[in-house]
Amino acid sequence: MPVEGGSSSGSASAARHPKQKRKAHSLSIRRTNSIEDRPPGFQRGEMLEGQDSKLPPSLRNNLLDLFGQIEREFETLYIENLELRREIDSMNERLTGDGQTIEGGDPSKGAMKTKGTIVSSFKTTAGSRAVCQLLKEYVGHRDGIWDLGVTRNPPVVLGTASADHSALLWSIETGKCLLRYAGHAGSVNSIKFHPTEQMALTASGDQTAHIWRYMVQLPVLPPPPDVSAPCDDDQDSSDREEGEVDAEGPCEVPTVRVATATLKSHQGVVIAADWLVGGRQVVTASWDRAANLYEVETSELVHALTGHDQELTHCCTHPTQRLVVTSSRDTTFRLWDFRDPSIHSVNVFQGHTDTVTSAVFTVGDNVVSGSDDRTVKVWDLKNMRSPIATIRTDSAVNRISVSANQRIIALPHDNRQVRLFDMSGVRLARLPRSNRMGHRRMVCCTAWNEENQSCNLFTLHLKKVPDKNVQLLAE
Repeated sequence: MPVEGGSSSGSASAARHPKQKRKAHSLSIRRTNSIEDRPPGFQRGEMLEGQDSKLPPSLRNNLLDLFGQIEREFETLYIENLELRREIDSMNERLTGDGQTIEGGDPSKGAMKTKGTIVSSFKTTAGSRAVCQLLKEYVGHRDGIWDLGVTRNPPVVLGTASADHSALLWSIETGKCLLRYAGHAGSVNSIKFHPTEQMALTASGDQTAHIWRYMVQLPVLPPPPDVSAPCDDDQDSSDREEGEVDAEGPCEVPTVRVATATLKSHQGVVIAADWLVGGRQVVTASWDRAANLYEVETSELVHALTGHDQELTHCCTHPTQRLVVTSSRDTTFRLWDFRDPSIHSVNVFQGHTDTVTSAVFTVGDNVVSGSDDRTVKVWDLKNMRSPIATIRTDSAVNRISVSANQRIIALPHDNRQVRLFDMSGVRLARLPRSNRMGHRRMVCCTAWNEENQSCNLFTLHLKKVPDKNVQLLAE
């Protein structure tokens, strides 16, 4: 989880601050419980009784539980690996007669050699799971990347938020860094782009959110290489097209250091922020247990959205309606309704048993929530008493994203995997996880780029010190 000072090795819990007294509109609260029963607890007993050890029994039981979890993880990976090998062998057998083979079918042979942020593609065929392939990597941050986003209007660029106190804008096609925002004094934990204007909204561990303008010019794509040219020249040209930069960070890129507006009413880390429909207001979520609604033009605090019992983890706005959803470590997520100017209501949903890491709207009438309890739930806004679909996984789920065009859910996991599901909970694909084509540490975020009806998925991951790479997928 992002930390206040920008260092990923810091404590994940924020210091408790006294709540700031503000005048805010009263909210009518309706509490909604999921009809799904929580899994019953279990008692382990004295399984190690009789063995000589100087460790306290509680510590020994905790170790035993951890080892059991590790064993189950390895068993799941082993079974999935066997299934994948059988699928590859079967497909190769069917294609051998046509003189074809599956690219990358032999795990012992290298596939694509790239650096930095990764891009891969997937295509869905009827009756089968999607095929994923690595396309590109982007390198430039000096510390781990927490969040990423894609602009909704031209020029279409990728934005990344990092623990190195900066946000970077990238050319998607070339991988070149176009601009650097360096106005924050702490880790940049979130980045969102204005729906119509060239403005970005970033949230930071310095307890503020910034709105800043950018002007970028996309690089001209080089002409296709001359197939008659020598191989060495072709390789040099290919290296340039990848937009590789030095591992220490982007060199000689334009830098913006001053924000157009600074939102600073929080008393803790601002973990996420988003634009309301129309782009005239923004909402921020903080570790001080509150979400704040601001006017963009005046930077004025409009509402303090309080009620969560623990730190907030994420916030998201509806693409077409004045609705906001916030998620928290208190195992709940809340739906805030601002459609009626005279009545502002909130619904509380308790469908998870652990931290709700994110909850997002779809273009329809659905909310998708993910949790550290290893489940993802799909809810219908018209009847949110119980989820319409539940996806159970083998690892904690981080910030999820949903494709608007194809309504595909991308789930980034602590165990380095990224899985794709449809809205009914059917798994469509799993991204490659080898060191050559996948992430090497936990995947913390995903984002979709759906320009020109194509379907590209960016993913990023963390190391113990958060990783500095991002991955892209295309359909």
